[in-house]
Amino acid sequence: MPNPGVVPPVDGFVPWPTEAAAVYRARGYWEGRPLGSRIAEAARARPDAVCLVDGDVRMTFRELMARADGAALRMRGLGVRAADRVVVQLPNRWEHVVMTVACLRLGAPPVWVLPQYRLRELTEVVAHTGPRMIVVPDAFRGFDHQGAAHEAARAVEGVEHVVVGGASAPLPGGLDLAELCAPAPDPERARASMDRSAPDPGSVAVLKLSGGTTGLPKVVARTHDDLSYMITRAGSLCGFGPDTAYLAVLPLAHGFPNTGPGVLGALAAGGRVVVAPSPTPETVFPLIERERVTATSAVPAIVSRWLEYRESGPAADLDSLRLLQVGASRLAPATARRIRPELGCALQQVFGMSEGLLCLTRLDDPDDVVHHTQGRPICPDDETMVVDPRGKPVETGVPGALLTRGPYTVRGYYRSPELDARHFTGDGWYRTGDIVRLCPDGNLVVVGREKDVINRGGEKVSAEEVEELALRAAGVRRAAAVAFPDDELGERICLFVVPSPGHRVVLDDVRRAMAEAGTASFKLPERLLTVDSLPVTALGKTDKSALRSRAAAPPA
Repeated sequence: MPNPGVVPPVDGFVPWPTEAAAVYRARGYWEGRPLGSRIAEAARARPDAVCLVDGDVRMTFRELMARADGAALRMRGLGVRAADRVVVQLPNRWEHVVMTVACLRLGAPPVWVLPQYRLRELTEVVAHTGPRMIVVPDAFRGFDHQGAAHEAARAVEGVEHVVVGGASAPLPGGLDLAELCAPAPDPERARASMDRSAPDPGSVAVLKLSGGTTGLPKVVARTHDDLSYMITRAGSLCGFGPDTAYLAVLPLAHGFPNTGPGVLGALAAGGRVVVAPSPTPETVFPLIERERVTATSAVPAIVSRWLEYRESGPAADLDSLRLLQVGASRLAPATARRIRPELGCALQQVFGMSEGLLCLTRLDDPDDVVHHTQGRPICPDDETMVVDPRGKPVETGVPGALLTRGPYTVRGYYRSPELDARHFTGDGWYRTGDIVRLCPDGNLVVVGREKDVINRGGEKVSAEEVEELALRAAGVRRAAAVAFPDDELGERICLFVVPSPGHRVVLDDVRRAMAEAGTASFKLPERLLTVDSLPVTALGKTDKSALRSRAAAPPA
């Protein structure tokens, strides 16, 4: 059995200080049980209960574990060992869930990657995380993921396997995802083997990607101990149990639908996961009715579409829905007030981050708290501090920069000491980059961001990356990207361009050049304004505040 008192050294992983880790174990936050073992225990308690639904696929816990343990054994046979990374770039399908559980059982951390990522972003993630295996669909929404994965594998040393789902014939050197995820021939023997070799609970369970001010996402290593606590604690606060039917609407590459408590929380509680291929109300509402969904998670832009459809669309029975979590970007109070009367369920606001801290409004909070705040930390030992630009704590109610540390907030990024120096203090506080107000009752109100990041419907886009890519377009001499407000997505991307002499630059030119560079479509600007020069501050930096004001003005 793994020794919960020993955290094995992992290349690039920043551990908690020994004293802090001892406190977290003594107080029962870190229980010393790997996350995959928790799910296996839930499966043993309810083997014949349906736990995973994807279209016509209805999978029991018995089949889920037979497939996950079978995949784990096959990966081991291919040379994937504990601590080896596995990049999983799959859309919302049952295979994503099976591969995640298989990786947790094997102790090979999955790296969840958005299907929207293209060759450029995929290669950067692969280069940074150094996976042994890449798992992709053949093609998804018109993009050749299989070809991109093989190209990324050729570019980065150490990638030995590309696994492809849905291909009639994988390219040379590729493996078939259906064969990898087939049930183990002897499920009981496979289960016993994986139980005996369960990973150390202090080892890395998952690598999450976190957006930032540069193009490459920051990589966050979450351990079995810390992630298990966060998921089970959040599940308790959300009322998750065997009767839970959780609808996964958001991309499963995000932590929110997977761990907030999400898919893994529902499975660990013995509940059922329903995978939605699309967040549109035409897809979601019939699923809620047919599967008697009790809980789901969404971003404000999706919620607004649901409310609009509910007003004018065909009637759907949503009576089973008890809980709607909303997070990733700010929810307008006016929209929050509509959720219970129009959708018939409780609203829970969520404020979290890949790095750890998770805040929730509680199910018994008054409407004023639920409609106007983003909740409070889930753990009594979550520490938060709100500071001014000099690093001094501000008074309650005064906006400031949020710092945090605790039993499930990391102490450093994966393989990124230069980022650690900027984002973590010497005594372990994580600088979140969020500007918040702390209410007297402990709830937080998110005011904005310190960093130059555009939050487009929950996807964090680096303004710096957009600017660098825009310079690839012919005739662009200088570029500055800022957010402009949008009722549907919260923010969209406006690009200010200073053209080279004699050139005329239009939006389509820039979008085409960025797409040809292999970037994700959600990073493409949606408005372009040409200017003779970019405004500057007294320190000579581009005055983004002035540009945001201009971008927010109604177009001429």
